[in-house]
Amino acid sequence: MKAVRGKYFFGGVHPHDKKALSSASPLEVMPEPEVAVISTSQSLGKPAVPVVETGREVKVGELIAKADGPISSDVFSSISGTVEDIRDGIGANGAPEKFIFIRNNGKTDKAYLPPLSSPSADEIKARIRDAGIVGLGGAGFPTAVKVSPRSPVDTLVLNGAECEPYLTCDHRLMLEKTDEIVRGARYIAAALGVTNIIIGIEANKPDCIAQFESYDDIKVVILKKKYPMGGEKQLVYVTTGRKIGLPPKLPADSGVVVENVATAYAVCEAVELGKPLYERVLTVSGGAVAAPKNIWVKVGTKLEDIVNYCGGESMPPKKVVQGGPMTGLALADLGAYTHKTTSGILLMTPEEAAAEEPTPCLNCGKCADVCPMHLMPMNTEFYSSAGDYEAAAKYGNTMACIECGACEYNCPAKRPLIQAIRKTKAEMRKIMMGGQKK
Repeated sequence: MKAVRGKYFFGGVHPHDKKALSSASPLEVMPEPEVAVISTSQSLGKPAVPVVETGREVKVGELIAKADGPISSDVFSSISGTVEDIRDGIGANGAPEKFIFIRNNGKTDKAYLPPLSSPSADEIKARIRDAGIVGLGGAGFPTAVKVSPRSPVDTLVLNGAECEPYLTCDHRLMLEKTDEIVRGARYIAAALGVTNIIIGIEANKPDCIAQFESYDDIKVVILKKKYPMGGEKQLVYVTTGRKIGLPPKLPADSGVVVENVATAYAVCEAVELGKPLYERVLTVSGGAVAAPKNIWVKVGTKLEDIVNYCGGESMPPKKVVQGGPMTGLALADLGAYTHKTTSGILLMTPEEAAAEEPTPCLNCGKCADVCPMHLMPMNTEFYSSAGDYEAAAKYGNTMACIECGACEYNCPAKRPLIQAIRKTKAEMRKIMMGGQKK
């Protein structure tokens, strides 16, 4: 189906995309780790509960932790081996997590689910749940919940924007696994009971656009190269013209479900192969890594091992980021382990990583000028720094923030706006749950 141009959305920024570093690197399969250290916190919501004990032999794809409630996801072994330890630790974001340590035994035994043939909508939904599939665009929301929306929907939108600078794993997946993504999208559409499938792809990926145009049942929308084009609210508007209200409104309330292209690929494998989600493609890039790549990595692989697979450091990095540079997490070192949602590892040079000390707010309003949600980030930061989180949330409308980072990117004073926003959200959640103000 011939591609059409998407609509314009308010706000956003145009950072240098730096995608040329890795966009020509085809997908590679990284060797399995000697020890996989797998967190039970692999999705948005509650951590899964371990169902294995130390000394247990496990196969590739075997369930090792069971979802705890609807907003949670099953966790699977990414290698064949022996459970050496189960203990509490600290995740890359500083939050407590429980980790399952599995020593590789060098075998390739698999514990897959039975493949499905011509599955019904209910069978697809059950398979998505049983395979532990979550949104692979970043947030990690359990996909089983998304395909059972509370409101009637008529459209599935595939997110192929990949608007974060540096990241090209979705680009390569769309090029090399086009048909599998389309089949996965059809399974998701069948689960939703819809036939209208749209894929939004940024204009800087003409090769992907051309490949998806060959499918008659997929409408391709060319997106302007602009950040955060991949945000759900922005993507739904530019591809369908529908607007989504402020929280707690969701895309489904406007008749749309949004899924990342990597999620669609995972659904295809879960349905046709019975493969649970225990590995993913991620991008290793930045000026301080010797050989930028897009690689298949098992969940629970140490970041240091991944960087070494890519030739190691070409120079000492100024900043190491897990994820993309706009929404990712700055790390103290490479001692963390991959999750289902780990989309990238960036080793950034001093020229790439902004590290200026913040100066007082200029009251210029440039953060509000680029906010795609029409918010007032300066108000959140002002009241948050004073410890008045309720005022920060009220006058900045913070809970509606999508944390895209456009405000901080555009701030001439280099104020820590995203840090203030995340802190305000965390404190407001405590207040709403009956905790004490801080």
